[in-house]
Amino acid sequence: MINNSRSTARNRRTVVIALGLALLTAPAAAAADTGAPPAPTTAPAPAPAPGPATEHRVSAFLDSIRDRPQDLAAFFRQLPKGGDLHSHLAGAASTELLMDLAVTDGLCIENGTQRALAPPCPANSRPAADLRTDAEFRQQVLRAWSMQDFTPGEESGHDHFFATFGKFGEASWRHPGKLMAEVANTVARQNQFYQELMITPNSPGANALADRVGYDANLPRMRQKLLADGAMDQVVRQARTDADQGLAEFRATARCDSAKPDPGCAVPFRFISQVSRNSAPERVFTQMVVAMELAERDPRFVAVNLVQPEDGAVSLRDYSLHMRMLGHLHRVYPRAHITLHAGELAPGLVKPEDLRFHIAEAVNVAHAERIGHGVDIRHEDGADGLLRSMAERRVAVEVPLSSNDQILGVSGPEHPFPLYRQRGVPVVLATDDAGVSRITISDEYRRAATTYDLSYRELKDLARASLEYAFLPGRSLWRTPDGYRPVLECLAERPGKREPGRLCAAFLAANEKAVVEWRQEAAFTAFEQRVLASARGQARS
Repeated sequence: MINNSRSTARNRRTVVIALGLALLTAPAAAAADTGAPPAPTTAPAPAPAPGPATEHRVSAFLDSIRDRPQDLAAFFRQLPKGGDLHSHLAGAASTELLMDLAVTDGLCIENGTQRALAPPCPANSRPAADLRTDAEFRQQVLRAWSMQDFTPGEESGHDHFFATFGKFGEASWRHPGKLMAEVANTVARQNQFYQELMITPNSPGANALADRVGYDANLPRMRQKLLADGAMDQVVRQARTDADQGLAEFRATARCDSAKPDPGCAVPFRFISQVSRNSAPERVFTQMVVAMELAERDPRFVAVNLVQPEDGAVSLRDYSLHMRMLGHLHRVYPRAHITLHAGELAPGLVKPEDLRFHIAEAVNVAHAERIGHGVDIRHEDGADGLLRSMAERRVAVEVPLSSNDQILGVSGPEHPFPLYRQRGVPVVLATDDAGVSRITISDEYRRAATTYDLSYRELKDLARASLEYAFLPGRSLWRTPDGYRPVLECLAERPGKREPGRLCAAFLAANEKAVVEWRQEAAFTAFEQRVLASARGQARS
């Protein structure tokens, strides 16, 4: 989720966020800095053969450290964790980086609201430069721009979370390449291998076109109006130009072309175009068309998603209309992927009627391939049939446990995470807005493991699922995600122990998704070797 209630000028520059585009042509991801403990002084044992026996031994080690927080944190930091498929760039960057950028750009901080303002500073504000010298002021802004130390009271977690975007917005759009560099480095150091980031491409151009054309309930006719005289081409072209400019900033910041590039330079990314769902229908539809055009023209953009609070007045009023819009555009742009925030609701946040159909319409009307959050599934009409359908059609659910707790107050047994898994619906863990939530993906895996008593094999399969359901081109390394059995070309291979044979190497060369999955399997082999070596060392001490 992300709050897009910022100025048109800011939205224009937010587009530059598509800067990670060049990462698609970067070298394969190198081994991440996982923060592993020093190697044992004794000679390391040979790598264990992958399989159930090894996984059982690693699970036993995990069980032995569940009451040792430091060891548990190290385990989850080192654990290979696939990709993050649900992350908003502005919300993913750390609050510390945003504050530093506010100082660098000479911004101001409004008294009371702690909202970042462009200079010159008005009377009811103070220079952001004070953040470097006034520790109390810095803490005030940190708490206003994130969920740090937040306790629900007069302001709910939901309201505070979404309000942060309007407060730090002025600090987030000027240097998107710097945000991307930090986020990419975090992904690499968290031992992840891929990420999809949500950005808003050329919203000023899209909105101007929408306002000029106006709304037409005949959706095919409205699309033709948007495409007339090359108007849509111009909007899309500018979105790609903005992305390229942002990319240059990213590569310079992360030193990608130097002899010592940052680790984030080697992590492949794709981008999901955001649509502001609490906008007028003509703007929503136009932004959808921009997203679909980009996804079919430019391999760096892969999908569309609707953002802003699902419980917003316009979003609730037009929810079914938005699903019909996407259903129509899915037929026009069959290669564009669709992933939707749906069911990011809880009782009391909206009237009961609004809990009954959002996920079903996202899946059945809008043709969503993945669902973000999906928290209200138990309240959907025909929930059993919907769960069965999602399992059969392999519609994955992106689960950010921390933000669901912070925004909706839903966690533990009340969260549908175990329900989805019990019913065979694919589940992937995600961060959502890691900077706002003050978390990492390691925190999400640890939270899932400790809350739902997951074994190592279950954690491993969650990480595998996050790549299996990624919008990466090419075939998967797996014949079927049930049990994760390799394709025949790579059936006899052992990632991490030897280079792939001729047939498997040819298969990998033709399928980018399989390459990323192979990389993770090799990382699992190394991780298991380190864990079991550590367990042996502890047993001897």
